[in-house]
Amino acid sequence: MFSGPIPRSLKTCTSLVRLHLESNQLTGDISQHFGVYPQLIKMILKSNRLSGHISPNIGACTQLTVLRLAQNMITGSIPAVISKLSKLEQLRLDSNHLSGEIPPEICTLANLYSLNLSSNQLSGSIPTQVEKLSNLGSLDISGNILSGLIPEELGTMKLQSLKINNNNFSGSLPDAIGNLAGLQTMLDVSNNNLSGVLPQQLGKLEMLEFLNLSHNQFGGSIPSSFASMVSLSTLDVSYNNLEGPVPTAPLLQNASASWFLPNKGLCGNLSGLPPCYSTPATAHKRGKILGLLLPIVLVMGFGIVAAIVVIIILTRKKRNPQESVTAEARDLFSVWNFDGRLAFDDIIRATEDFDDKYIIGTGGYGKVYKAQLQDGQVVAVKKLHRTEEELDDERRFRSEMEILTQIRQRSIVKMYGFCSHPTYKFLVYDYIQQGSLHGILENQGLAKELDWKKRIALATDVAQAISYLHHECSPPIIHRDITSNNILLDTSFKAFVSDFGTARILKPDSSNWSALAGTYGYIAPELSYTSVATEKCDVYSFGVVVLELLMGKHPRDLLDGNLSNSEHSIMVKDILDQRPTTPTSTEEISLAVHIKLALSCLESSPQARPTMREAYQTLIQQPSSSSCSVPFSALILQQGMHVDIRSES
Repeated sequence: MFSGPIPRSLKTCTSLVRLHLESNQLTGDISQHFGVYPQLIKMILKSNRLSGHISPNIGACTQLTVLRLAQNMITGSIPAVISKLSKLEQLRLDSNHLSGEIPPEICTLANLYSLNLSSNQLSGSIPTQVEKLSNLGSLDISGNILSGLIPEELGTMKLQSLKINNNNFSGSLPDAIGNLAGLQTMLDVSNNNLSGVLPQQLGKLEMLEFLNLSHNQFGGSIPSSFASMVSLSTLDVSYNNLEGPVPTAPLLQNASASWFLPNKGLCGNLSGLPPCYSTPATAHKRGKILGLLLPIVLVMGFGIVAAIVVIIILTRKKRNPQESVTAEARDLFSVWNFDGRLAFDDIIRATEDFDDKYIIGTGGYGKVYKAQLQDGQVVAVKKLHRTEEELDDERRFRSEMEILTQIRQRSIVKMYGFCSHPTYKFLVYDYIQQGSLHGILENQGLAKELDWKKRIALATDVAQAISYLHHECSPPIIHRDITSNNILLDTSFKAFVSDFGTARILKPDSSNWSALAGTYGYIAPELSYTSVATEKCDVYSFGVVVLELLMGKHPRDLLDGNLSNSEHSIMVKDILDQRPTTPTSTEEISLAVHIKLALSCLESSPQARPTMREAYQTLIQQPSSSSCSVPFSALILQQGMHVDIRSES
């Protein structure tokens, strides 16, 4: 990995054919340090620290087929001269600081197959000329501030993946989207301001595997045509205004309620959803009958109600007032005692009814609030989405939470208690000041301060905590959401495993069937085809976290297939986070062990993964220089694959 400014001499290398400088720490102004390269076919500069604007000179590189400038600090607008790159097939400008509108001229690139402009500050609307991108297979403009209507013209394209989520699009979802017959990988329109009804035409997307319509304002019912989407593995329509029955399809009938809740009034044979007592047709017939019987019913009903009122009045006179108050409180909410006190009102008051200004973290399963109680104690309150638990299985939720509150292990955040309320469901934790591992890795200064010694100790602490849950708790507990966001660090960088909102108690006499839980990028692959959660799911997530800890970022590129790509070798030293100081020879030996362990945890077969106890034992053993047959500087990532650490320990 290289760092520092780009050599000035590069500007004069006009005969360049390929330029690969990706995944380094290179700095400099991209508009000044690069020249005109008329023979250049590929320019890949992603994952550096390049700044400045995209130079208009880029238009002179007319032979370019691949242009990747993603994951830098590039500012300004997308120059219209990019339209001169008529041979361009891949254009990736994502994860920069680009602003302005998407230039319509970009739509003249007829050979473009992949376009990614996500995670910028682009505004305006989608150009209607987008249909001219006749060969485009993947379009990702998510994570911007784009607005306006979604153009019908999108439906005329050959897209296999479409991501327009996390923008400000409004209006309805065009029926024409259903004409994207080749759409297979993903359709994500979540987190916009879309409204209207869901098009029946979406049911024509028989190849689609992932559909996310959540966090919009869609109304009406889920189209019955969704039952025809036979390839669908994930559907999310949560946080809308939908009502009516969930269509009868194998996928939908065995789905998690979190895919559907909250909504206005969905029903179906799913845990967490109310049953559908009648179809619209039978409801209409019943309405006619009720219309005829209504006068009779009203007269009889009035008499019955009057009698009941009299009985209630007489009964209340004899009822113990204290019993009435107690029963009423029990109906309103059920709060597990927080250090012997009823903390519900205190927490509501401390967060001003969960005002956003108290949010210190957000995840797929809820938001975390900082609350200072009346006695001055500061706690973290995880407010769960009502869909995280089976709403009709309140007894199981309470019993599991009570078990979790008994956990006392030094690397697990202390859970004081929980609340189960018709309006709120939340967990109360000890407040850890420094924040999450994810947040620290995103902070340049803190990531540098998190040196290799601290990172090695951190991985050991996390392994010990998960091992405790799996092997020392009775019955065993699986966390189900081990991520860098759920690993908290105090001011001395001591690690604590947090967030048991999705945890499950393993019961020997149970199938341990569970709705899919976890965070995308950390979920074990077997959960895509089975709903049986095991300890090995946590082991996989731990492997992801260890790689993230060593790389300084989520190992997304490795998990997407580069690990199994035997055509090229990946040097371990090249993927390490460059922000900490260079590891010592002793630390290099430990890092080699961590790499092997992480890859062992990421085995596709659950049986091939170690247990967390074995993982922890591997980390606490003192490795010697003889245990590493290859010098760290020459260690190739693929050499650590398919190594059974159990046979080495």
